[in-house]
Amino acid sequence: MVYVNVVLTVREEADIPLVIRLLADQGRLSRLEPGCARFEVYHSQSDRRVFLLNEHWESQAALDQHRKGLAYTTIYQPEVLPRVDRVPHPADLVEG
Repeated sequence: MVYVNVVLTVREEADIPLVIRLLADQGRLSRLEPGCARFEVYHSQSDRRVFLLNEHWESQAALDQHRKGLAYTTIYQPEVLPRVDRVPHPADLVEG
């Protein structure tokens, strides 16, 4: 399993409503992709400019394919990324 968390900070507050709609669409489409075990979009309550993407992919190949898919190439890359600062956090699951 591949785990990716991405922190997005919207640069212009006026873009927040648009980013909400775009990320909702991206999440919905991404969850339909082969190999997507989880794709959740969170909106911070303490700083409304901040979003967190929590993604679980069955393999690196599935994640790589996602980055060629409709959600990434028609929504995330051209519409979301120009409006945000992005900090990716690939992660390991800590189990106890």
